[in-house]
Amino acid sequence: MNWTRDKSILLSKICVILFAVLLAVLDAGCYWVVGLFGWLRRMTVQTEIGLMVTVYLCSVFGWLLLYRLWSLLGNLQKSEVFIEENVTYLRSVSWYCIWVALICLVSCVCYVPFVFVAIAAAFMALIVRIVKNVFQQAISMKSELDLTV
Repeated sequence: MNWTRDKSILLSKICVILFAVLLAVLDAGCYWVVGLFGWLRRMTVQTEIGLMVTVYLCSVFGWLLLYRLWSLLGNLQKSEVFIEENVTYLRSVSWYCIWVALICLVSCVCYVPFVFVAIAAAFMALIVRIVKNVFQQAISMKSELDLTV
C-alpha cells in the first residue's frame, strides 16, 4: 500500500475521532466505572469521589486537546504547516497536558498511582512543547527565506 500524506492525516483524524468516542464513553460511564473500580479495590466513598472529580477535570482538558488536534490536522490537510496558528495550537496542547499533570499530581492524595499519569502527561507536554519550538523556529526561517526570494 502506498502511504501518502493525505492517508496519514486521514488516519490521524480517525484516531482523534476514536479518542473522542472513548472519552465520551468514559464521561458517560465514569460513575459506574469508578464505582466498580472502587468496589473491587475496597475504596472509601471519598476516594471514589476524588477519582470521579479527577476524571471529569481531566476530561475537560481532553476535549480541548482533541479539538486543537483536529484543528491542527485541518491546517495540515490544507498544506498550512508553518503558520502561527499551528504554533498556538501546539502551545495550548502542551498547556492542557500540564494541567492534566497537575490535576493528577494533586489527585495522588486520593489514589497514589495517579503519579504515573501525571508523569506521562508532563512528559507529553515536554514533547509537544519541543515540537512547538521547532515549528516556531521553522516559521521564522521560512519568513527570512520568503524575504530573500
